[in-house]
Amino acid sequence: QVQLVESGGDLVQPGGSLRLSCAASGSILSIAFMGWYRQAPGKQREFVATIRSAGSTAYADSVDGRFTISRDIAKNTLYLQMNSLKPEDTAVYYCYLHTWNGVGYWGQGTQVTVSS
Repeated sequence: QVQLVESGGDLVQPGGSLRLSCAASGSILSIAFMGWYRQAPGKQREFVATIRSAGSTAYADSVDGRFTISRDIAKNTLYLQMNSLKPEDTAVYYCYLHTWNGVGYWGQGTQVTVSS
């Protein structure tokens, strides 16, 4: 079993920055990719960014150029650096891990609120 614990969510003003972290623990055998998703009130969960085992990254158009996904393999930790935050970035942010044998795991989420 894999556990994912997100942290770093907070209330921030528009234009501000935050860094989210996701610590993975448990039986981590083979990670195909990890990523960040978000869910705003009344909306479906949506893709934000992903990083594959080889290091390639992909971003949603809405965050490309403002957000950066990265990882520390030694610490089994995933990060999301969020800059130039906008009110529409307000959501619960979830960490996701997908293994090579097709099993996916979600974290519990961390709240990001962008408001003046």
